[in-house]
Amino acid sequence: MEPAELDVLGLREQLFHERVRECLICTLLFASLYILCHFVITHFKKHADFTAVEDDEDAAVDRIALSMCTFTLAVSLGAVLLLPFSILTNEVLLFFPHNYYIQWLNGSLIHGLWNLVFLFSNLSLVFLMPFAYFFTEAEGFAGSRKGILARVYETFVVLLLLTLLVLGMVWVASAIVDEDAGSRESLYDLWEYYLPYLYSCISFFGVLLLLLCTPVGLSRMFTVTGKLLVKPRLLEDLDEQLNSTRFEEAALSRKISARPTSCWLNLSGAVLRERFLAIQSRRLALELRRHASPWQRNLGYPLAMLGLLALTGISVLVVCFHTLELLLDDAAMPRGIQDAPLGQVSFSIFGSFGAALQVVLIFYLMVSSVVGFYSSPMFTRLLPVRQDTPMTKIIGNCVSLLVLSSALPVFSRTLGITRFDLLGDFGRFNWLGNFYIVFLYNMLFAALTTLCLVKKFTWAVRAELIRAFGLHKLPLPVTRTRQPSKLR
Repeated sequence: MEPAELDVLGLREQLFHERVRECLICTLLFASLYILCHFVITHFKKHADFTAVEDDEDAAVDRIALSMCTFTLAVSLGAVLLLPFSILTNEVLLFFPHNYYIQWLNGSLIHGLWNLVFLFSNLSLVFLMPFAYFFTEAEGFAGSRKGILARVYETFVVLLLLTLLVLGMVWVASAIVDEDAGSRESLYDLWEYYLPYLYSCISFFGVLLLLLCTPVGLSRMFTVTGKLLVKPRLLEDLDEQLNSTRFEEAALSRKISARPTSCWLNLSGAVLRERFLAIQSRRLALELRRHASPWQRNLGYPLAMLGLLALTGISVLVVCFHTLELLLDDAAMPRGIQDAPLGQVSFSIFGSFGAALQVVLIFYLMVSSVVGFYSSPMFTRLLPVRQDTPMTKIIGNCVSLLVLSSALPVFSRTLGITRFDLLGDFGRFNWLGNFYIVFLYNMLFAALTTLCLVKKFTWAVRAELIRAFGLHKLPLPVTRTRQPSKLR
């Protein structure tokens, strides 16, 4: 063999080994996320007993729907980790550019992860989650033979009709928005234009949902953290709450142990026992918080509140600075690239510290958006309950989390939280190049966040001052107005 042929053969062999290595890494990462999400879903899923012989069909349907929900939740978690993993990979390659042990971290791996997350997000939103919902609700057409195949047949028919309806609506929307005949003809290309355009609409809806949920979640994070941590004695009287809980527990215990004297008491026995267990668990939690150390009580809560305040303030300042930058520099606009130049320059002007801060802010905004999503009145019913969440509600939660998480990279880049450009098909969205949409989005986020925080802190400071001075214990004055008598 000639030396040129040997070089070509060695290059092909190297490319083959790199592709195998990337496939193994992606498989291991996704398998880890899948196992973790399986434990999370089974923690919240309502347990169903399939003991009878005729329940084998329902058990199989339940397992199939559970596997699809686990896959979707794993894709959601992968979409959340996508941007932080890319930023940290760039910083690691900057510090160790020629290290042998981190050669598997390269631009090809990162680009492949972005493409896989985009593909699996489309697959879950367009096919898996609708199929899981219709498959769970399906019973087979009237007159057909009962079984798994009858349910599958009905699910595919309903899913086909829904697909035709959605694609028709997307075609009409594209024809209304863009009057160019070439764009309407390109809609006949299903894979190259139709699905990315549909995902662009879903992503735009997710970004709008993040715009509404994140400011609410940023203000709610202080309340949620205050419930999880032990407050100082100036802000919380645990003795009073514990005594009240003990009295209520004792009263319910006497009601349960007493013999039923009427049918009403007998019927409400299960409700009383459930309430008794809830109060008992609350009493145990209060006792644990009462025995907390002084360091945890007097130092943990203030530091947590200061940390949340700092992260929220930094987020608002970054968005305001990015809004001003949009007016001065075209490079601040979000854009998509096809190749990731990793290991060349840091994506933050503060170096590694700024990159770590970007990762923290991305996770903080995602957690805040989830808190705000479940705090909104429209989606409060979707909040999962431990061991008491039906499969249909789990499907709704997986779809909602996937919409939020798949829009997180676009959301972070649009607000200027990071300078990492969108890779693959994430940067093909048409509305990303519209200056007015991006500028208005930044302005609305800064205004809504500031408004929610001002409202939250004014009410919180007023309530804490009233509680600290004991004014909440004072009886409210009652004014009686004398009504004039009609007979006089």
